[in-house]
Amino acid sequence: MSVIVPSFNSEDHVAETIRSVLDQTMADLEVIAVDDASTDSTVPILTDFAAQDSRITVLVQGENQGVAKARNRGLEAARGRYIAYLDSDDLWAPAKLERQIAFMRRTKAGVCVTSYETIEEDGEHRNYVHAPRSFTYKQFLKNTMTCTLSVVFDTTIVDRSLLVMPDLRRGQDAATWLQVMKRGHRFHGLDECLAKYRKTVGSLSSNKVKAVKRTWRLYRDVERLPRPYAAYCLAWQLSHAMMRRRRSS
Repeated sequence: MSVIVPSFNSEDHVAETIRSVLDQTMADLEVIAVDDASTDSTVPILTDFAAQDSRITVLVQGENQGVAKARNRGLEAARGRYIAYLDSDDLWAPAKLERQIAFMRRTKAGVCVTSYETIEEDGEHRNYVHAPRSFTYKQFLKNTMTCTLSVVFDTTIVDRSLLVMPDLRRGQDAATWLQVMKRGHRFHGLDECLAKYRKTVGSLSSNKVKAVKRTWRLYRDVERLPRPYAAYCLAWQLSHAMMRRRRSS
């Protein structure tokens, strides 16, 4: 089991994130922490953890190249059959990987996502996002039903080359999941809240207007959807987002 943790100037939260990985009930794992040229104390924090736990490997980018390249470098170094991602301000419940991989083995799923909790920067609860039973490419276009911290891939079923992320500053994870789905892989959901997604001030996903523009560029520039179909999918995305906000209010 390989866990890829990209980081950039994450000194406020990265220690808690790494602890949530090391505290997993599934002990057979490696943690590949890839720092994207942080200028704060993120790297010393990571190297301190690595000195205390041999499961951790720290890789440091010479210059800031973006999260896609950081994750791809982690993927190159990963040796595990299963690949999971956790950003440096998010958290996992202790049984997350054990429960998820047991589910994947039982159902023979190549990809699994879980439900998760969205929290504010200070850790306060914001809302829950529930994983559907499964979803396909066309369903995902209309409703982004998962988050990177919840995904696990079985590389004996999903070719590892499909996990190489395009060099996009934003939306690179969604573009990757779509390329996996286009190869016929259905994403399977485990509706158990096993992770916490932190909404930090200034994060790439925190601005709603930018998020809409990012989704539109994903549809048009990456997926090459016709403009009418892209507008149709975006309308569905916005309606689902509004429904989620109403349920959490």
